[in-house]
Amino acid sequence: MIVALDGFLDAGSAGALACSHLARTGASSAEGGGVVVATFDVDQLHDYRARRPPMTFARDHYEGYEPPRLVVRLLHDVGGSPYLLLHGSEPDTRWEAFCRGVREVIERLGVDLVVSIGSVPMAVPHTRPIAITHHANNPDLLVGEGLWRGELRVPSSAQALLEVRLGEWGLDAQGFVAHVPHYLAQLEYPPATIALLEQVELAARLTIDLAELTPLAAEREEEIGRYLAANAEVADVVAALEQQYDTFARAEAEGSSLLADDEPLPTGEEIGQQFEQFLAGLEGPDDNGGSGRKEG
Repeated sequence: MIVALDGFLDAGSAGALACSHLARTGASSAEGGGVVVATFDVDQLHDYRARRPPMTFARDHYEGYEPPRLVVRLLHDVGGSPYLLLHGSEPDTRWEAFCRGVREVIERLGVDLVVSIGSVPMAVPHTRPIAITHHANNPDLLVGEGLWRGELRVPSSAQALLEVRLGEWGLDAQGFVAHVPHYLAQLEYPPATIALLEQVELAARLTIDLAELTPLAAEREEEIGRYLAANAEVADVVAALEQQYDTFARAEAEGSSLLADDEPLPTGEEIGQQFEQFLAGLEGPDDNGGSGRKEG
């Protein structure tokens, strides 16, 4: 079962894009996004005032209310192998009850592995390979060395708690977190989605059709490249991130310190000043009088 919840762990909308892609490509048109085999009562889990669902006001009345959903769908990969997709709004409350509900789904439907995906904003350049943090509640599921050498105190999430609880119940769970350039975190960033789904293929032994995502990723990269070519100050910040990334990579390869002595990473304030117009530049009119396109 693949798990990807909207909200906290979704920089670049990588998980949301993955879910929409899987639902579209993993089901026949007759199924309309796959057969829903389980649903959660979002009224018990969602804080409506914190995350207000959208609806439409049409001239003189309200209509088109889009309630939050949290469902499990039955899908199939390219070769016809079945798998489940748990997706929707991350619960705001009752995380323990949510975990127990997922456990019930797992036991009833005979799930043997849970694979979660997510993404976080990081001070990394978009011109380098997307780093993936791999985690699991069973050491045998881990592949290779992780990126982190010590311990980090991080904000928790429903997905993270689910992995912990499943481990306590003797159920295998692993996950992947993509590192998205933080200056692109508010945009839809297909390269991160592709990187995550490639990991899912390996972990879950699935074959996922990524053909639709590849041109979207290339289009986004070209769009960013055009903007950087026209904005030297922003390009300089990306160059600084590239230098820091390469220094980190060399240190890793040589087994030396991961911190460069004389090459400090730009501060959040410095990067924020350089990129405060980045999104506006991508979304606003281009040089030919057209308009940029925001995705996500």
